[in-house]
Amino acid sequence: MSLSSSLRSFARLTLAAGAAGLFAACGGTESTSPDIPSNPAVETYATSTGVVIAQMTRLNDNLFVRDNPVGTGATAVTGDSIFVTYRGMLTNGQVFDQGAFSYRLGRNGVIPGWEQGLPGMRVGGQRKLVIGSLLAYRNERAGSIPPNSTLVFDVTLDRIVGK
Repeated sequence: MSLSSSLRSFARLTLAAGAAGLFAACGGTESTSPDIPSNPAVETYATSTGVVIAQMTRLNDNLFVRDNPVGTGATAVTGDSIFVTYRGMLTNGQVFDQGAFSYRLGRNGVIPGWEQGLPGMRVGGQRKLVIGSLLAYRNERAGSIPPNSTLVFDVTLDRIVGK
């Protein structure tokens, strides 16, 4: 192989690698490395998520909450069987899940961010949860959720069984 063909091959590889890096940086998925946990306090959030982190209550480094509106019914505590409706998004606004289900709060049936973020909610209220990867799926891919993703949930507490 001549020097000029080697340089052309190197240039093509360099251009391809640069384009791949640019594509990955602009691709609309979470940009954190699989080895580095996310940090909700410094993420950029799409307008469609409704997140203004400075207006949220920080429960810990990986969990921010905001009630809007605060419910008027019974308050959820650990041990309660609760029924919720929810929508889950990535920081770029992509919805990855939505629906309704019930579970017993405190039995570790959901990600730790929910277990820590839902107690104290009142029936009829809506709570926005911003959950860092250490309280979500950590460095594992979960369906369409990339590793080390910060997750945004809009949760409505519909009822508490027996209250």
